[in-house]
Amino acid sequence: MSYYLGFDGGGTKTESALIDAAGAVLARGIGGPSNPLRVGFDHAFAALGGATTHALSAARLQAQQIRGVCAGLAGAGQARVVKRVMAFLVETFPTAFVHVTTDLEVALEAAVGSGPGVVLIAGTGSAAYGRNASGQKARAGGHGPWIGDEGSAFDIGRRAVAAVARTRDGLAPVTLLTEMIPAALDCASWEALAERIAENPDEVFPRIFPVVAEAADAADGPAREILFTAALGLSMLAGSVIRKLELAEEEFVLAKAGGVFGRSQLLDSALDSLIASAVRRAKIAPLRVSPAEGAAQLAKRLSDLTNRKAVHGPKA
Repeated sequence: MSYYLGFDGGGTKTESALIDAAGAVLARGIGGPSNPLRVGFDHAFAALGGATTHALSAARLQAQQIRGVCAGLAGAGQARVVKRVMAFLVETFPTAFVHVTTDLEVALEAAVGSGPGVVLIAGTGSAAYGRNASGQKARAGGHGPWIGDEGSAFDIGRRAVAAVARTRDGLAPVTLLTEMIPAALDCASWEALAERIAENPDEVFPRIFPVVAEAADAADGPAREILFTAALGLSMLAGSVIRKLELAEEEFVLAKAGGVFGRSQLLDSALDSLIASAVRRAKIAPLRVSPAEGAAQLAKRLSDLTNRKAVHGPKA
Protein backbone atom coordinates (compact mmCIF):
# COMPACT_ATOMS: atom_id res chain seq x y z
CA MET A 1 0.00 0.00 0.00
CA SER A 2 1.21 3.52 -0.86
CA TYR A 3 0.70 6.45 1.49
CA TYR A 4 0.97 10.19 0.92
CA LEU A 5 1.36 13.03 3.43
CA GLY A 6 0.39 16.64 2.93
CA PHE A 7 1.07 19.74 5.03
CA ASP A 8 -0.61 23.12 5.15
CA GLY A 9 1.47 25.51 7.23
CA GLY A 10 1.00 29.17 8.06
CA GLY A 11 1.65 31.77 10.69
CA THR A 12 -0.76 30.27 13.23
CA LYS A 13 -0.67 26.48 12.86
CA THR A 14 0.35 23.54 10.69
CA GLU A 15 -2.07 20.81 9.66
CA SER A 16 -1.20 17.46 8.07
CA ALA A 17 -3.30 14.88 6.25
CA LEU A 18 -2.34 11.30 5.46
CA ILE A 19 -4.07 9.53 2.56
CA ASP A 20 -3.80 6.11 0.95
CA ALA A 21 -3.54 5.22 -2.74
CA ALA A 22 -7.33 5.53 -3.12
CA GLY A 23 -7.30 9.06 -1.72
CA ALA A 24 -9.00 8.14 1.56
CA VAL A 25 -7.90 10.18 4.58
CA LEU A 26 -6.37 7.88 7.19
CA ALA A 27 -5.24 10.41 9.75
CA ARG A 28 -4.65 14.08 10.44
CA GLY A 29 -2.15 15.93 12.59
CA ILE A 30 -1.55 19.41 13.89
CA GLY A 31 1.48 21.44 14.92
CA GLY A 32 2.50 25.01 15.63
CA PRO A 33 3.16 27.75 13.05
CA SER A 34 5.53 26.83 10.22
CA ASN A 35 6.05 29.97 8.17
CA PRO A 36 9.88 30.12 8.36
CA LEU A 37 9.95 33.82 7.55
CA ARG A 38 7.89 34.59 10.66
CA VAL A 39 8.90 31.94 13.20
CA GLY A 40 12.33 30.83 11.93
CA PHE A 41 13.38 27.49 10.47
CA ASP A 42 13.87 25.68 13.77
CA HIS A 43 10.32 26.41 14.90
CA ALA A 44 8.97 25.60 11.43
CA PHE A 45 10.72 22.22 11.40
CA ALA A 46 9.44 21.46 14.90
CA ALA A 47 5.89 22.23 13.75
CA LEU A 48 6.22 19.99 10.70
CA GLY A 49 7.69 17.27 12.88
CA GLY A 50 4.83 17.53 15.37
CA ALA A 51 2.18 17.36 12.65
CA THR A 52 4.00 14.35 11.16
CA THR A 53 4.16 12.50 14.47
CA HIS A 54 0.45 12.99 15.12
CA ALA A 55 -0.59 11.68 11.71
CA LEU A 56 1.81 8.72 11.55
CA SER A 57 1.05 7.65 15.11
CA ALA A 58 -2.68 7.74 14.49
CA ALA A 59 -2.28 5.58 11.37
CA ARG A 60 0.41 3.35 12.96
CA LEU A 61 2.83 3.99 10.11
CA GLN A 62 6.53 4.78 9.84
CA ALA A 63 8.11 7.60 7.82
CA GLN A 64 9.75 4.99 5.54
CA GLN A 65 6.29 3.89 4.39
CA ILE A 66 5.41 7.29 2.95
CA ARG A 67 5.69 7.39 -0.84
CA GLY A 68 5.01 11.09 -1.45
CA VAL A 69 5.12 14.30 0.61
CA CYS A 70 3.93 17.79 -0.25
CA ALA A 71 4.35 20.76 2.07
CA GLY A 72 2.43 23.92 1.25
CA LEU A 73 3.87 26.64 3.46
CA ALA A 74 3.41 30.35 3.79
CA GLY A 75 6.80 31.85 2.99
CA ALA A 76 7.74 29.13 0.51
CA GLY A 77 7.65 31.55 -2.39
CA GLN A 78 11.35 32.16 -1.73
CA ALA A 79 13.90 29.75 -3.17
CA ARG A 80 16.02 29.68 -0.01
CA VAL A 81 12.98 28.61 2.03
CA VAL A 82 12.14 25.82 -0.43
CA LYS A 83 15.73 24.57 -0.36
CA ARG A 84 15.94 24.30 3.44
CA VAL A 85 12.49 22.79 3.89
CA MET A 86 13.20 20.29 1.11
CA ALA A 87 16.39 19.21 2.88
CA PHE A 88 14.50 18.70 6.14
CA LEU A 89 11.71 16.68 4.54
CA VAL A 90 14.05 14.54 2.44
CA GLU A 91 15.92 13.61 5.61
CA THR A 92 12.64 12.91 7.45
CA PHE A 93 11.12 10.86 4.60
CA PRO A 94 14.12 9.20 2.91
CA THR A 95 12.07 6.97 0.57
CA ALA A 96 9.46 9.55 -0.50
CA PHE A 97 9.03 11.93 -3.40
CA VAL A 98 9.12 15.42 -1.81
CA HIS A 99 7.56 18.61 -3.11
CA VAL A 100 7.65 21.99 -1.34
CA THR A 101 5.39 24.79 -2.52
CA THR A 102 3.32 27.67 -1.20
CA ASP A 103 0.18 27.39 0.88
CA LEU A 104 -1.56 29.03 -2.08
CA GLU A 105 -0.78 26.09 -4.36
CA VAL A 106 -2.20 23.49 -1.98
CA ALA A 107 -5.27 25.63 -1.27
CA LEU A 108 -5.94 25.83 -5.02
CA GLU A 109 -5.53 22.06 -5.22
CA ALA A 110 -8.05 21.73 -2.38
CA ALA A 111 -10.44 24.04 -4.24
CA VAL A 112 -10.40 22.75 -7.82
CA GLY A 113 -7.83 19.96 -8.11
CA SER A 114 -5.86 20.39 -11.33
CA GLY A 115 -8.57 22.50 -13.01
CA PRO A 116 -9.15 26.25 -13.41
CA GLY A 117 -10.25 28.41 -10.52
CA VAL A 118 -9.23 31.01 -7.94
CA VAL A 119 -8.62 30.65 -4.22
CA LEU A 120 -8.74 33.58 -1.82
CA ILE A 121 -6.89 32.98 1.45
CA ALA A 122 -7.35 35.08 4.57
CA GLY A 123 -5.81 33.78 7.77
CA THR A 124 -2.84 35.24 9.59
CA GLY A 125 -1.91 36.64 6.16
CA SER A 126 -3.84 37.07 2.92
CA ALA A 127 -3.38 36.36 -0.80
CA ALA A 128 -5.22 35.23 -3.91
CA TYR A 129 -4.03 32.62 -6.38
CA GLY A 130 -5.53 31.12 -9.49
CA ARG A 131 -5.18 29.14 -12.70
CA ASN A 132 -7.10 29.36 -15.99
CA ALA A 133 -8.05 26.62 -18.44
CA SER A 134 -4.76 27.13 -20.32
CA GLY A 135 -2.75 26.40 -17.18
CA GLN A 136 -1.59 29.99 -16.72
CA LYS A 137 -1.21 30.94 -13.04
CA ALA A 138 -1.35 34.27 -11.25
CA ARG A 139 -1.21 35.55 -7.69
CA ALA A 140 -1.77 38.74 -5.72
CA GLY A 141 -0.92 39.61 -2.14
CA GLY A 142 1.04 37.48 0.27
CA HIS A 143 3.58 40.24 0.85
CA GLY A 144 3.68 40.00 4.63
CA PRO A 145 2.18 42.06 7.44
CA TRP A 146 4.17 45.24 7.06
CA ILE A 147 3.52 45.90 3.36
CA GLY A 148 0.42 43.84 2.61
CA ASP A 149 -1.85 41.10 3.99
CA GLU A 150 -4.91 43.31 3.62
CA GLY A 151 -8.04 41.72 5.05
CA SER A 152 -6.06 39.19 7.09
CA ALA A 153 -6.59 38.53 10.78
CA PHE A 154 -3.29 40.30 11.46
CA ASP A 155 -4.38 43.35 9.46
CA ILE A 156 -7.80 43.49 11.12
CA GLY A 157 -6.23 43.23 14.57
CA ARG A 158 -3.67 45.92 13.79
CA ARG A 159 -6.37 48.26 12.50
CA ALA A 160 -8.45 47.63 15.60
CA VAL A 161 -5.62 48.56 17.96
CA ALA A 162 -4.90 51.64 15.84
CA ALA A 163 -8.58 52.64 16.12
CA VAL A 164 -8.37 52.37 19.92
CA ALA A 165 -5.20 54.46 19.93
CA ARG A 166 -6.93 57.20 17.93
CA THR A 167 -9.90 57.09 20.29
CA ARG A 168 -7.63 57.45 23.31
CA ASP A 169 -5.98 60.46 21.65
CA GLY A 170 -9.37 62.07 21.00
CA LEU A 171 -8.95 61.75 17.23
CA ALA A 172 -11.69 59.20 16.49
CA PRO A 173 -15.15 58.17 17.73
CA VAL A 174 -15.60 56.12 20.89
CA THR A 175 -15.45 52.36 20.22
CA LEU A 176 -16.35 49.25 22.18
CA LEU A 177 -12.94 47.90 21.20
CA THR A 178 -11.28 50.12 23.80
CA GLU A 179 -12.55 47.88 26.60
CA MET A 180 -13.09 44.64 24.69
CA ILE A 181 -9.56 44.12 23.35
CA PRO A 182 -7.62 44.28 26.65
CA ALA A 183 -10.26 42.13 28.35
CA ALA A 184 -10.14 39.46 25.64
CA LEU A 185 -6.35 39.27 25.84
CA ASP A 186 -6.18 39.41 29.66
CA CYS A 187 -4.27 42.67 29.62
CA ALA A 188 -4.76 44.81 32.70
CA SER A 189 -4.02 48.04 30.87
CA TRP A 190 -3.35 49.64 27.51
CA GLU A 191 0.34 49.78 28.41
CA ALA A 192 0.41 46.02 29.03
CA LEU A 193 -1.22 45.41 25.66
CA ALA A 194 1.30 47.67 23.92
CA GLU A 195 4.15 45.72 25.53
CA ARG A 196 2.75 42.40 24.30
CA ILE A 197 2.39 43.77 20.79
CA ALA A 198 5.99 45.00 20.82
CA GLU A 199 7.20 41.58 21.99
CA ASN A 200 5.22 39.43 19.56
CA PRO A 201 2.73 41.08 17.20
CA ASP A 202 2.03 37.75 15.46
CA GLU A 203 0.72 36.38 18.74
CA VAL A 204 -1.50 39.38 19.50
CA PHE A 205 -3.01 40.90 16.35
CA PRO A 206 -4.67 37.77 14.84
CA ARG A 207 -6.35 37.02 18.18
CA ILE A 208 -8.11 40.39 18.07
CA PHE A 209 -10.11 39.57 14.92
CA PRO A 210 -12.91 37.70 16.78
CA VAL A 211 -13.21 40.68 19.12
CA VAL A 212 -13.71 43.00 16.15
CA ALA A 213 -16.36 40.65 14.74
CA GLU A 214 -18.18 40.67 18.10
CA ALA A 215 -18.04 44.47 18.34
CA ALA A 216 -19.34 44.78 14.78
CA ASP A 217 -22.28 42.52 15.65
CA ALA A 218 -23.01 44.96 18.46
CA ALA A 219 -23.22 47.78 15.87
CA ASP A 220 -19.88 49.36 16.82
CA GLY A 221 -19.10 51.82 14.02
CA PRO A 222 -15.28 51.60 13.99
CA ALA A 223 -15.39 47.78 14.11
CA ARG A 224 -17.84 47.65 11.20
CA GLU A 225 -15.66 50.04 9.19
CA ILE A 226 -12.61 47.82 9.80
CA LEU A 227 -14.46 44.74 8.51
CA PHE A 228 -15.80 46.57 5.46
CA THR A 229 -12.24 47.71 4.69
CA ALA A 230 -11.05 44.10 5.06
CA ALA A 231 -13.73 42.87 2.65
CA LEU A 232 -12.77 45.53 0.12
CA GLY A 233 -9.08 44.64 0.35
CA LEU A 234 -9.77 40.93 -0.11
CA SER A 235 -12.05 41.57 -3.08
CA MET A 236 -9.30 43.60 -4.74
CA LEU A 237 -6.84 40.71 -4.33
CA ALA A 238 -9.28 38.31 -5.97
CA GLY A 239 -10.08 40.84 -8.70
CA SER A 240 -6.40 41.27 -9.55
CA VAL A 241 -5.95 37.53 -10.13
CA ILE A 242 -9.18 37.30 -12.12
CA ARG A 243 -8.03 40.11 -14.44
CA LYS A 244 -4.57 38.61 -14.92
CA LEU A 245 -6.09 35.27 -15.92
CA GLU A 246 -8.83 36.87 -18.05
CA LEU A 247 -11.55 35.00 -16.17
CA ALA A 248 -14.01 37.87 -15.83
CA GLU A 249 -16.28 36.51 -18.56
CA GLU A 250 -15.75 32.84 -17.73
CA GLU A 251 -17.50 30.51 -15.34
CA PHE A 252 -15.11 29.43 -12.61
CA VAL A 253 -14.98 28.50 -8.93
CA LEU A 254 -13.73 31.11 -6.47
CA ALA A 255 -13.03 29.36 -3.19
CA LYS A 256 -12.43 31.04 0.16
CA ALA A 257 -10.05 29.56 2.70
CA GLY A 258 -8.61 30.60 6.05
CA GLY A 259 -9.65 31.44 9.57
CA VAL A 260 -11.05 34.88 8.71
CA PHE A 261 -13.98 33.37 6.83
CA GLY A 262 -17.01 32.04 8.64
CA ARG A 263 -16.42 34.19 11.74
CA SER A 264 -18.16 37.42 10.71
CA GLN A 265 -21.39 37.52 8.73
CA LEU A 266 -20.75 41.18 7.99
CA LEU A 267 -17.35 40.54 6.43
CA ASP A 268 -18.45 37.42 4.54
CA SER A 269 -21.57 38.99 3.06
CA ALA A 270 -19.78 42.22 2.13
CA LEU A 271 -17.01 40.28 0.37
CA ASP A 272 -19.44 38.03 -1.50
CA SER A 273 -21.42 41.07 -2.68
CA LEU A 274 -18.30 42.86 -3.89
CA ILE A 275 -17.12 39.83 -5.84
CA ALA A 276 -20.55 39.04 -7.29
CA SER A 277 -21.02 42.61 -8.50
CA ALA A 278 -17.68 42.55 -10.34
CA VAL A 279 -17.60 38.94 -11.60
CA ARG A 280 -21.14 37.70 -12.12
CA ARG A 281 -20.24 34.22 -13.39
CA ALA A 282 -17.95 33.30 -10.50
CA LYS A 283 -19.25 30.52 -8.27
CA ILE A 284 -18.24 31.39 -4.70
CA ALA A 285 -17.72 28.20 -2.73
CA PRO A 286 -15.76 26.70 0.16
CA LEU A 287 -12.84 24.36 -0.46
CA ARG A 288 -13.70 20.82 -1.56
CA VAL A 289 -11.30 19.41 1.02
CA SER A 290 -8.91 20.87 3.58
CA PRO A 291 -5.67 22.44 2.27
CA ALA A 292 -3.66 19.71 4.04
CA GLU A 293 -5.68 17.07 2.19
CA GLY A 294 -5.16 19.03 -1.02
CA ALA A 295 -1.42 18.88 -0.35
CA ALA A 296 -1.61 15.12 0.13
CA GLN A 297 -3.53 14.75 -3.14
CA LEU A 298 -0.92 16.89 -4.90
CA ALA A 299 1.82 14.72 -3.41
CA LYS A 300 0.11 11.64 -4.83
CA ARG A 301 -0.41 13.12 -8.29
CA LEU A 302 3.15 14.45 -8.62
CA SER A 303 4.66 11.27 -7.17
CA ASP A 304 2.69 9.08 -9.59
CA LEU A 305 3.67 11.34 -12.50
CA THR A 306 7.35 11.18 -11.54
CA ASN A 307 7.24 7.40 -11.26
CA ARG A 308 5.56 7.04 -14.66
CA LYS A 309 8.25 9.19 -16.27
CA ALA A 310 10.94 7.11 -14.57
CA VAL A 311 9.42 3.88 -15.92
CA HIS A 312 8.35 4.97 -19.41
CA GLY A 313 10.55 8.00 -19.99
CA PRO A 314 9.35 11.47 -21.05
CA LYS A 315 6.98 11.81 -23.98
CA ALA A 316 8.61 12.64 -27.27
